[in-house]
Amino acid sequence: MQKTLGTHNYYVYILTNRTKTVLYTGFTNELKNRLHYHQNPEPHSKAFTAKYKCWHLVYWEHYQDAETGIDREKEIKGWIRAKKDSLISEFNPDWKFLNDEID
Repeated sequence: MQKTLGTHNYYVYILTNRTKTVLYTGFTNELKNRLHYHQNPEPHSKAFTAKYKCWHLVYWEHYQDAETGIDREKEIKGWIRAKKDSLISEFNPDWKFLNDEID
């Protein structure tokens, strides 16, 4: 089956909590909508991001191919915390919350 030509948007992203002690790595094709979902979980949600209040975006990567993005998400998830911290610091040295910068 041939893939449709055109622009596709997929994102690997990292969220943290307010005190930046917990990290969550995710993958989506709608980053702004996904951030909204993380910030507004279902009542009594048992999701990791709801439990640890991880909804502050500190890192993201853009891909046009879903498989490449999913592979990258899995790669990052397998890293130790120090390596993730380094990745975030290179992209976002002050660890600013970037949620409002996503269109």
